[in-house]
Amino acid sequence: MNHKHVFSPIEVRGIYYKNRLCFAPPGCLGAGDDNGFVTPFLVECFRPYAKGGAAVVNVGNVSIDITESNDESQGGQLDMRFDECIAPMSTFAMMCKQYGAHGQMEINHDGAMQGNIRYSKAGENGFAPSAMITAAERVRARRDNREPIPTREMSKAKIEETVQKFANAALRVKKAGMDSMLLHGGHGNLLPQFFSTFYNRREDEYGGSAHNRARFAVEVLDAIRQAVGEDFVIEYRISADEYKEGHMHFKDTLEFIDIVKDKVDIFHVSGGLHDTMGDPAGMSPMHLPYTFPNMYNVHWSGEIKKVFPNVLLTTVGAIMDVNQAEDIVSSGTADFVAFMRALLADPDMPNKYAEGCGDDHRPCIRCGCRFPDKYGVFNRFDCSVNPFRSRQASFPDNRAPLADVKKKIAVIGGGPAGVQAMMTLVERGHDVTLYEKEAEIGGNLRYASLDPRKLDIKRYLTYLQTQVKKTTAKVLLNTEATPELLSNEGYDAVLAAIGSLPIKPDIPGIDKPHVFWAPDAEGEGTSVGNKVVMIGGGGVGVQAAVRFAMEGKDVTIIEIADKLTFGLSTRGMGGSLELTKDLEDYNVKVLLNHRVDCIGDDAVTVTDSLSGEQRTIDADTVLYAVGMKSLTKESQAFRSCVPNTRLYIIGDGFDQAEIRSAVNSAFSIAAEL
Repeated sequence: MNHKHVFSPIEVRGIYYKNRLCFAPPGCLGAGDDNGFVTPFLVECFRPYAKGGAAVVNVGNVSIDITESNDESQGGQLDMRFDECIAPMSTFAMMCKQYGAHGQMEINHDGAMQGNIRYSKAGENGFAPSAMITAAERVRARRDNREPIPTREMSKAKIEETVQKFANAALRVKKAGMDSMLLHGGHGNLLPQFFSTFYNRREDEYGGSAHNRARFAVEVLDAIRQAVGEDFVIEYRISADEYKEGHMHFKDTLEFIDIVKDKVDIFHVSGGLHDTMGDPAGMSPMHLPYTFPNMYNVHWSGEIKKVFPNVLLTTVGAIMDVNQAEDIVSSGTADFVAFMRALLADPDMPNKYAEGCGDDHRPCIRCGCRFPDKYGVFNRFDCSVNPFRSRQASFPDNRAPLADVKKKIAVIGGGPAGVQAMMTLVERGHDVTLYEKEAEIGGNLRYASLDPRKLDIKRYLTYLQTQVKKTTAKVLLNTEATPELLSNEGYDAVLAAIGSLPIKPDIPGIDKPHVFWAPDAEGEGTSVGNKVVMIGGGGVGVQAAVRFAMEGKDVTIIEIADKLTFGLSTRGMGGSLELTKDLEDYNVKVLLNHRVDCIGDDAVTVTDSLSGEQRTIDADTVLYAVGMKSLTKESQAFRSCVPNTRLYIIGDGFDQAEIRSAVNSAFSIAAEL
């Protein structure tokens, strides 16, 4: 595919952009210091995206005053109050310029959203256009058994002070050596709160008519332009639609754009709203799980172009690769394309496509980029498919170093763990042989990719298969590794990634011909009837149940526990919320605290473990997904093939935490051997 449009330069206010690809703001990644200043670690966190070829690299959610707007739950949020932030920030600007990229700070005040997190330097509920109790505050108050606290209505003096804080922040960005900035006017932060009739109930010159409600944004934009001069690009982030009843919708956004369009150089078109407290309708467009289609927000840019053809637009939202970006820019739908998770998965994606190596691009699987610590707090960015993410200190170049001593190493298993181990070992210069007993690479990914909604998984599977075809390692398909086979090869080490097998529940009738492991039933050639009983309410079971319910089948889930247990693959920054909604929308029946007693030819007998009541459920197809059994014992048999301490168990045998654990466990060992 020709990518001439997406790789065409453009000038805005005399500022040169080498291409149309941007790294969307991911937050500050918890990388600021205790003063809210840029750290060397922050610079290294963002270096891969500048080095990887993006024209713009954003640091997200930078506060104009952290004593009033402090909403990064992982801490480390940047603070723009003082001139002392300029010198540290200049190190980020200079790093980006070194690679021909523009560093940008996404300047923000979250207003009424302040207090959405449990711990905050700001303390009280936020300043806002009007005093009100937000949905998030009501939830917190119920949780903490207290009365809800209203937001603090901003006086005119406070508005004037805040306008100046925005201008001061922008000037500090320019003094740090940056040519542009991103002003956060989306997702229900303070700037859009003034235009929203939901948050703004004022009766003075800042409330009422559209022009009055836009006054705060106009004053901010005018103050910034006066501070930074004409040779500076102002990009303004908007939510095209907040996807929440009673809040801002597209017609409101068009009205706002019309008022401020001459003061903004580029509109960054997103969608969604922060203050939803678990409502996927508002949050999901900002963190789209795999259940949403690719390029979810892109159509909004197209609609804006129809009304305002001369405005410059950046589009964002589940845009997965440069091919999609080329389609967007070449069609005139947008002028710039922003990626966040796709570049977290592969910071080198722009370089790879520019060099004609797009099939080497490591695709994002939209599983979720924040993973919990041992306390369950989602306080760090990570990546399931990119093992370098969050390891910048150890691998500053996003590459595994050459090994001091070349070794002969066997990798057993061609799933994600085995292939990642193979790629890393080859990159380090080892002599590698990969054994795969099946005719195809992929392991259990081949089953996961059968779900038509899991296009991202299918892309990742294709990527792994492509890398195996290109590798210099010796790849033996249709070859089952045995201790006897490997013992004669003189390997220095063995990495066993032989995976896991589905647990087959010990239930009378489990071997009947209409009973299948759920992923097997999703493959071609399997006849699934109209009345389906799913045994198991974990991620695999629920996803399969929803899929068949979407086809119009009558589906019942039987779960022995007192709740459904979604795994990481369903969380996906809102994925579990979406699946919960899907269960309702497609009328999937769920029986909790029930065990399956037996499977008949046309029915399943179950017992309520609380009441002891027994009942039968009609079923012409029975599926099960009750977990996987690690083949750890089978892996240990290979210890005799190498020096005793040189067998390493990776993938499901190490930890059944899905793709993330498979990839990261493989990389951790392969990067050290």
